[in-house]
Amino acid sequence: MSMRTLPLLFLNLGGEMLYILDQRLRAQNIPGDKARRDEWTEVDRKRVLHDIILTMFNKTFIEELFKPQELYSKKALRTICDRLAHASIMRLNEASMDKLYDLMTMALKYQVLLCPRPKDVLLVTFNHLDAIKGFIRDNPDLLHLVDETFRQLIKIYSSVSAGEFQLIRQTLLTFFQDLHTRVSIFLKDKVQNSNGRFVLPVSGPVPWGTEVPGLIRMFNQKGEEMKRVEFQHGGTYVTAPKEGSFELHGDRVLKLGTNMYSVNQPVETHTSGASKNFASEKQQSTAPNPLAKEELNFLAKLMGGMEIKKSSGPEPGFRLNLFTTDEEEEQAALTRPEELAHEIVNIQAIQDQQRNQELARIMGEFEVTDQPKWSASKGDDLLAMMDEL
Repeated sequence: MSMRTLPLLFLNLGGEMLYILDQRLRAQNIPGDKARRDEWTEVDRKRVLHDIILTMFNKTFIEELFKPQELYSKKALRTICDRLAHASIMRLNEASMDKLYDLMTMALKYQVLLCPRPKDVLLVTFNHLDAIKGFIRDNPDLLHLVDETFRQLIKIYSSVSAGEFQLIRQTLLTFFQDLHTRVSIFLKDKVQNSNGRFVLPVSGPVPWGTEVPGLIRMFNQKGEEMKRVEFQHGGTYVTAPKEGSFELHGDRVLKLGTNMYSVNQPVETHTSGASKNFASEKQQSTAPNPLAKEELNFLAKLMGGMEIKKSSGPEPGFRLNLFTTDEEEEQAALTRPEELAHEIVNIQAIQDQQRNQELARIMGEFEVTDQPKWSASKGDDLLAMMDEL
């Protein structure tokens, strides 16, 4: 297991989370002067993204993240992603967070599988960070935080050998190997089978620095080429046009890690096997957009189930429902497997004053400040640090 895998895993998952939330918030955007209190506006969308990015790229948190360490367990990393998603005024319950997390993990798994060479995992990360900078181009302070993370990545991984990158890629694939959630955008493009396993292509550009397959060279003991034998490789390969840029700015060439939700696409996920069996599989769109991939079907209508309630805290909380109906969300929660149980704050604002006070206390724990104070006892614990963000 590589001790340098955790930063790449976290940053890429965070990037996928931001892609999904941005796409749906844009689709449900209501002009500020026409929006009701239970609807999202452009200001709300930016605030959610900016708050999550501020937490994600907090300087002290990033310093802790980049320390050489073993990869966290699935449960621990899932908890970190839950805390990150709730760093804003947006609130999701467990079943809705499951759907969001499924999309994040399966997208990244596919990207890692398709990397032409192990080092290109870093280009995938750069693509995510490039897109994140696009979300905050009007916020110089946040841009500075992301650029600092960029520089950390360049500094640390520029000296990593090809063998270490191979170990990093293998560590990522080991983390994802038991995850086989069926995702409609992949099923429709026929890059994923009905059992949730991906189909690797036998065409396209070969890794940078390599030749198109089809030729075997044989050498003698002196290193002199003695014979050539051609063979049919069965694919349609081309030479890579150029190497992607590993600098702060530049053409990454590789498209893996870019925003596949940049157009309006409904969402849907299915889980193969007996581990999960969500009732959402029974809900299919009767008139799907032929240009859409159905990938955000649950998220496409999530704003319709969103509420905002008054609380005694400093900010109201937006409830985010990732399912078409409340009944579907409740059914998903009932069928949720026990192994996914983890500590998630499930916020439900009601009229009862005592519960409102508890809500305010919980929401206060997620408040993000520009200069958080860290206790020495929690400086070595990444999960505890997330509690403070």
